[in-house]
Amino acid sequence: MPSLLATLLVFVSSAAVLVLEILAGRLLAPYVGVTLETFTGIIGTILAGIALGSWWGGRLADASDPRGLLGPQLVIGGTAAFLSIPFVDFLGRGLQGASPSVIVVLAFVGFFVPATVLSMVTPTVVKLQLDSLAETGRVVGRLSAIGTAGALFGTFITGFVLVAAVPTRPVIRLVAGALVLGGLAVWAWLRSARAVSTATVVVAVLAGALSFAAAHPCERESAYFCAYVEDDASRDGGRLLWLDTLRHSYVDLDDPTHLEFTYARTLSDVTAAIAPAGERLDVAHIGGGGFTLPRYLRATRPGTRSVVLELDPALVSIAEEELGLELGDDIEVRTGDARLTLAGLPEDAFDLVLGDAFGGVSVPWHLTTREFVSSIRERLRPGGVYALNLIDFGPRDFARAEAATLADVFAHVAVLAPPERFADDGSGGNFVLVASDEPLPIEAVLERNAARGDDEVAVTTADGSLERFIGGAQVLTDDHAPVDQLLTPSPGRS
Repeated sequence: MPSLLATLLVFVSSAAVLVLEILAGRLLAPYVGVTLETFTGIIGTILAGIALGSWWGGRLADASDPRGLLGPQLVIGGTAAFLSIPFVDFLGRGLQGASPSVIVVLAFVGFFVPATVLSMVTPTVVKLQLDSLAETGRVVGRLSAIGTAGALFGTFITGFVLVAAVPTRPVIRLVAGALVLGGLAVWAWLRSARAVSTATVVVAVLAGALSFAAAHPCERESAYFCAYVEDDASRDGGRLLWLDTLRHSYVDLDDPTHLEFTYARTLSDVTAAIAPAGERLDVAHIGGGGFTLPRYLRATRPGTRSVVLELDPALVSIAEEELGLELGDDIEVRTGDARLTLAGLPEDAFDLVLGDAFGGVSVPWHLTTREFVSSIRERLRPGGVYALNLIDFGPRDFARAEAATLADVFAHVAVLAPPERFADDGSGGNFVLVASDEPLPIEAVLERNAARGDDEVAVTTADGSLERFIGGAQVLTDDHAPVDQLLTPSPGRS
C-alpha cells in the first residue's frame, strides 16, 4: 500500500472516532442531559471500543489478507455511525432518568460499534506497511503518531468549529457518508470492483435513510443545548422552553407577570420582600433561558435594570423570536460563560443577583463554588441579596453543600422549599437559596408565599435550622466541587 494512502486512512479513521465521541455528547443530551457523568460514560465507551478494535483488528490482520479488510472496515464503521442516530433516538425516548447505567447503555448502543470497527483500521494498515521486522518500530511509531494527529484534528475541529456551526446529526451523517464512500473506493481498489457486495451498499444506504427518518425532540440545536418551545394547551399565551431534559422556563406572551413555576414565584417573593413594591432595582441574572424574570421585573418594577449573563447566544435568539423578549436599556444581555462575564461587572453595583443557570438538571459546578459566590458578594451593594434556584433529590447532598458554601461567604442564609422537599423520603425538586450580609426578611417572603396559596417553609441561620440542614456537608471550592456526584437525580426524567 502506498505510504500516502496508509497515512490518509489512519488519519481519517482516527479523526472520525473522536468526531463521533464529541458529537455523542450532543446526541445523548436531550435524553440524559449534559453532565460530567454523561461525558464519563461516553469517553469510557469509546475507549473500550478503541481498545477492542485495536486488539481485534491486529488479530484479523494476522489471520487473513489485510487488503480485504480495510474497505469493509470503513464501510461498516460508516454504516454503524449512520445507525447511531436512530438507535439513540429510539432508545432515548424509552429510557427514563439520567443514571450512569442509562448513559452507558445509550453510549454503548450508539457508538461502541463504530469506535471498535474504525479502530481496526490502524493495525490493519500497519500490517500492510510492514515489509520486514527491521522496520517495525519505525512503521508502528509513524502510524501511531498519525493516528494521534488525526484524533487531535477530529477533537479540535469538532469542539471548536463544527458543534458551534452545524447541528449534530448532519455532521454525523457527513462523517458516516464519507466513511462509506471512502471504504467502497478502497474496497474496489484493493480487491477489484467485483468484490464489493451489492448487499453491503444497500445496507449502508438503508442505514443512512434511517438516520434521516429518526425522530428527535430538537427544534433548535446550539453548541450547548437541544432547545424547543412547547405551547401550553391550557393557556393561550403560555410557552414552555425545554433545554435537553429540563423544563427550563415558562413564559406567558400575553402576561409577563404570570409566573408558572413555583421557584420563579418564590424568587418574586424574595424580590418583593427586599424592596417596596414598584421600586426600581439593579439586578444581575446568572442565566437567561426564557428571560421570564427580567420580563417580570420590567412589568412590575418599571425602571429596573436587568443585566443577564447568558451562556448561549441561541437562547437569546429563541427568546426574542418565540418568547416575546424585547431587549432595551432596561434588559441588557452579555453572552458567554457567567464566571467570566460576571468578572466584567462593576463591584457594589447590584441590589439583587438571581441565579438560574443549569446544565442538564445541575447548576454548572464552577457557578457553585466559594470563589464564585465571593465574586457575586463583591458585586452586591451593602444589604444586597443573592438568590438562586437549584434542583436536588434524595438526601439533598448538593443542596446542603451549596447552603454550606453560601454560609461560608454570607452572614445570613436561608433555604426555601415546600415542606415535603425537606423530608428524608427521596422526594425533592427545586430549592431556592437566599443569602445576604444583612438579616433576611424571610417572614415577609413566607407571608407573601402563603397569601398566594403556596406552602413553602424555610431553614435559616437566624433560628439555627440551617446548621442542622447543612449537617456535615462540604463547602464547594474551585479545587473540589463534585456537583454531579452530590446531586441525586429524580427517578424519572426531569
